[in-house]
Amino acid sequence: MELKRINPYLWEIPREGNMRVPGRIYATRELLADSKSDESLQQVRNVAHLPGIVKYSIAMPDIHWGYGFPIGGVAATRLSDGVISPGGVGYDINCGVRLIATSLVYSEIQDKLPDIVERLYQTIPAGVGSSGAVKRLSHADQRRVLETGARWAVEQGYGTSEDLQFTEEGGCLQGADPDVVSDRAKERGSTQLGTLGSGNHFLEIDVIDEIFLPEEAEVFGLRQGNLALFIHSGSRGLGYQVCDDFLAVMGKAMRKYNIELPDRQLACAPLSSEEGKRYLAAMAGAANFAWANRQVMMSLAEKALLEVLNTTPRNLGFRLIYDVCHNIAKFERHRVDEGEQILCVHRKGATRAFPPGSPKIPELYRSVGQPVLIPGDMGTGSYVLVGTQQAMEETFGSSCHGAGRVQSRTQALKQGQGRDLFGEMREKGVIVMATGRRTVAEEMPEAYKNIHAVVDAIVQAGISRKVARLRPVGVIKG
Repeated sequence: MELKRINPYLWEIPREGNMRVPGRIYATRELLADSKSDESLQQVRNVAHLPGIVKYSIAMPDIHWGYGFPIGGVAATRLSDGVISPGGVGYDINCGVRLIATSLVYSEIQDKLPDIVERLYQTIPAGVGSSGAVKRLSHADQRRVLETGARWAVEQGYGTSEDLQFTEEGGCLQGADPDVVSDRAKERGSTQLGTLGSGNHFLEIDVIDEIFLPEEAEVFGLRQGNLALFIHSGSRGLGYQVCDDFLAVMGKAMRKYNIELPDRQLACAPLSSEEGKRYLAAMAGAANFAWANRQVMMSLAEKALLEVLNTTPRNLGFRLIYDVCHNIAKFERHRVDEGEQILCVHRKGATRAFPPGSPKIPELYRSVGQPVLIPGDMGTGSYVLVGTQQAMEETFGSSCHGAGRVQSRTQALKQGQGRDLFGEMREKGVIVMATGRRTVAEEMPEAYKNIHAVVDAIVQAGISRKVARLRPVGVIKG
């Protein structure tokens, strides 16, 4: 595949054949070499064939192979002739990250860390099919969750209304219709609210290790040496089933609307079609379930910390910094050519990164820009970035979302054979608890790209700015 170097941090796949736009990859030469070991660059090229796509098919430095779209992929389509593709959102609809600050100074509570990790592990169910954090949802409650998202959780006493101000979209994507979510999807989600799930989902306890932009860090409430929590999860079995259901619908829609694409995994339907509208309504419901899920887990985590530390809410200082989703399609206004248009922006393994002044971010943050949360592997570190105007101009206000896999789960399992991975993590100063050794092997640090290199690439490209680095000290995996 021909790749044209635009600058040290940006590469282009020239438009050819039936491609409607070029492909663009934000990466260093070294990170790009990692991507050449799978089919992700070909997927960038394939996405460029989507009807109605504008400007570019985009990939972030954490790009790796996914279903249809690469993970780390961004594409925007016009309302007039564009499509919606479930592969551009992913199976785990509104998988996202929530960052919580505390007033706890790590050096003062370090000896209590094992108790903290154990209590959090006992409080928040993790693992495949995990359930039981919240009693089985009634039919009425499930409709409310799908329609109102995190607001339902707040109404039930999980957190406060202030949390909604610091959640993307206020924790609720408009246009959800519970009636287009299948009974099977609802059944799968009925017992899973407030649970981590498995795979790369986690709850992580971090120390704020280094501050790069003091003013921005102060606005966000990040103080060096303090403890913070990352919660990474999504819409669980409900979202997976919504995606599965609609991939079948989209396969038929492709034939109905005479859409031809180089990969059947890009199955899609026109935004204006009945099939497209139904998917968007179901996707919004799943996204709302995910926001409610993270809201419940955050509240459970606060309760666990209060109990294990025998402290008060005032002393704990537990506060949501931000919640971002990184598997979503949303209608947003962006500049295309000489004017602005409302576009359907697919972000799959990519995070919204809006600049200072954007009305779409909390008023408290508008002077500095939107927090961009970038978790790394469990043994290295995570970052808080901030959005830029250049991101709005080049990537539809999007940034990377994590380290990005460099090994498949099968490869990681093979490499982890015979190793005491829990012991290795302890030697790095990280206490890990998980439902089994397999998950830890699949998620070992070596399975991921170098998070520092990924973040440096997106920062050097001008798409985001580094605010703070966080160091993991406790990790709970499914």
